This record gives sequence, structure tokens and C-alpha cells, in this order.
Amino acid sequence: MTAIAELAAALAPGKVLTDPDVTDSYARDRTFLEPGKPLAVVLAETRDDVVAVLRWATGHRVPVVPRGAGTGLAGGATAVDGCVVLALHKMKAIRELSPADEIAVVEPGVITADLDRAAREHGLMYAPDPSSYEISTIGGNLATNAGGLRCVKYGVTRDSALGLEVVLADGRILNTGRRTMKGVTGYDLTGLFVGSEGTLGVITAATVRLRRAPSVYPATIAAEFTSLRDAAAAVAAIIAAGCQPSLLEMLDRATLKALDDWKNIGLEASTQAMLIAQADGADGPAVSERMSELCTANGASFVAVSSSQQEAEELIGIRRMGFQAVERLGKCLVEDVCVPRSALPYMIEKIEAIAVRHEVTITTAAHAGDGNLHPVFIFDQDLAEPPPNVWAAADEVFREALEMGGTLTGEHGVGLLKRRWLSMEAGPVSAEVHLGIKQLFDPLGILNPGKAV
Repeated sequence: MTAIAELAAALAPGKVLTDPDVTDSYARDRTFLEPGKPLAVVLAETRDDVVAVLRWATGHRVPVVPRGAGTGLAGGATAVDGCVVLALHKMKAIRELSPADEIAVVEPGVITADLDRAAREHGLMYAPDPSSYEISTIGGNLATNAGGLRCVKYGVTRDSALGLEVVLADGRILNTGRRTMKGVTGYDLTGLFVGSEGTLGVITAATVRLRRAPSVYPATIAAEFTSLRDAAAAVAAIIAAGCQPSLLEMLDRATLKALDDWKNIGLEASTQAMLIAQADGADGPAVSERMSELCTANGASFVAVSSSQQEAEELIGIRRMGFQAVERLGKCLVEDVCVPRSALPYMIEKIEAIAVRHEVTITTAAHAGDGNLHPVFIFDQDLAEPPPNVWAAADEVFREALEMGGTLTGEHGVGLLKRRWLSMEAGPVSAEVHLGIKQLFDPLGILNPGKAV
């Protein structure tokens, strides 16, 4: 019996796919990276399926690449040659939703927006909301420690993860964390696995924190600026004033132009940037008014406040569609550097200068409230990977972010794309510790090899 036949025999019929045309469709994420050729794809439906796959993989020393919905932007879910892709999107049960404890227990294939909708039936919400929330999965969000539009107030995925059920490389099951809001017993293993990009174990369930949903849909502010610098200054003023927005996003002209060409949003010729903001607290109307005043005081050429939930959702929709609009311009190298909020105006200026110096089209959107910028480097659709000037521009962006006390990635993860810069941020001691942790949890190196560390 071949190794793949042995794997198929350990699982129910139809769960192991080997047709190359089919497996290729599971081998990619949303990056330009050319994936390796997997031996097979396993469509896991239960924790026991994951256990069986990892026991088999350990016995045969076959790499395993966990995969959610394939919406990653750093190459973390791309297949490597000779691997088994462990697809988790069919594990989509919400095992429990407790309004009394304000928690949910969910499997990794649950769509982020579906969990939020289920929570809202009980007056609650799931706070993390990446722009891909309608298609990305909880498992993928946990693997990359995803952020999203509301992270300025509610934090990233790690801030909502209370406990995990994880299958280790050898098939053992590890339960981390708790169901309570507090707990300091032992090391924070939950925090360790969140953001580990499938390199330490495969998450098969998560206990996540839910929060009270706003009683009314918050008004949305859209402010237009004739310069990016003014928009960034308005962000700094809003934070300095203690407004505590629940959402504070920024789009540059290149992103707005892509949106206008696609959806005809009525972009003015003078508009160089747009801020989109919300405040969802009980004092939301007063905070919204204050944020509007601060935008005007910092050079906004136009400020509008939504008058209905539909208008508010349409304005938020502009932000969520930004990357889709930019993707229409060509292939994209998508980055997500994060800098201290006080450095945001300077980082934006640096990105603009880098684009000119290297003759590269760079669009920039940002979770401006927490200094997380998404510069997207556009290159020719016919090229297999970015040309040298794009890599040089990206290199300079990363170096500038680090010099400002920032980080290579705020929420997308390292994956494959950022490994070339990892040593610049981590340093030799950190690298040694990371590799030691990897060796402890995955001594054979079969879990998502080549990614993250």
C-alpha cells in the first residue's frame, strides 16, 4: 500500500483528493507566489480527521500545510512540493454560543462574518473584522493574528482568543487557555499559537470572546483631504483628543482612483486622501461631531456624516472594497507595516517618496488609528514575480518602518513574503528562541515548512 493509499484508508471516502487539477486549486493563496505541487489535499471535517492526518504525516515525514479559505496575503498557506494540504474549511460548526458568558466555541472553518452575525442575534458581536471578513475563516484569522477595521478599539484576533484546541505535529491534542475573561495559570500557550501561521500545530477549535454590540448602528464620518499629510495629521489629532474611535481608516488617492474607476464613487480631482471613522460607544454622536471638527481643523476639504445605516454601510463598503479595486490594476505585492501612531505622517511621506524614487505604483490604505499601513506595490500582470525596482521599494519601506520603531507586519503574518526581512526585526537571539520553540512543537519540521520563522 502506498503512503497516500494508507492516508485515504485512514479517512472516510472522498476526503483525500489527488487529481492534480483539483489539488492545484488548493495550493494557492491571494499572493502572486507560485506554489509547490502537493501530493494530496485532505478535506478535514472533524478533529479526528486532523489527528489522523498528522499521525500519518509524522510516520511518513510528509509536510503538512494547513489551509482555511486561502485569503492570506503573505504566502502562509501556499503549498510546498510533496506536501499534503490540510483544508479546514469544512470544519464550520459553531459548537457553542453563550450569551451569559459572552463567549463562543467555534471550529476553524467558520466564516468570520457568520460568527459575528450569530453573535448579533443575542445582542453581541465578534470584534475582529478583517476586510475579508465575508470570506476569511476564524482559523486563518487565528493563524495570522488578523486585525481589521475595528482593531483600533477592540484589538487584534489574539485579544479575542481565550482558549484553543490544537492538534500537535504527532497527533496529540493540546487544550490551551480557558473560558474565563481572566486566567494566568502557566505560560500563555493560547497567545503563542495565535499568529504562529500553522507552524506549531493545527487549531481545530477556539473559545473566543464576544462583546456587546452597539444598540444602534454608529454614524460614519467620511472626510476628504487635499493631502495625505493633512489626513494623517487629522488622525493624530483625533487620537490625541481622546476620541476613542471604533474605526479610523485612511485611503490614499491611488486607492480612491482605483475605486472610482471601478465603482464610480464620485472622486473629486483635488482629493488626495479620505478618512473613514466611526464611534460606537454610548457617546457616539458627540464623538462623531468632535472627530468631524478635528478633520475640518486639520484641513479637510469636505466632511460628511451618514444619516442612515445604509449610508454608513456604503461608506464602510468603500473601505472594504479597496484591495479588490487595487487588484484590478495588476499583480500586487501587499504589505502591512505598522509604525507608532505618532510616526504615521512621516511614514506616509516616506512611502510617497519611495514610490517616486523607484518609479513604482504604490497604493496605500491604512488602519490609521493604530498605525498599520497597507502599501500595495503594483507590477505588470504578465510577470511571474515583482521586478527588481519593486523589491527595492519594498525593502526601503520595511527599513523605514523599522527605523521608526515599527514592525514588518501588523496583521498579515510573515508567511513566505517577509522571511527575507525577518532578521532585520527579530535579531539573532530572538531567531534562536523562535527556532527552539519550533523544534519543541515540531521536531521533524513537517508543519508548514519554510513559513513564518
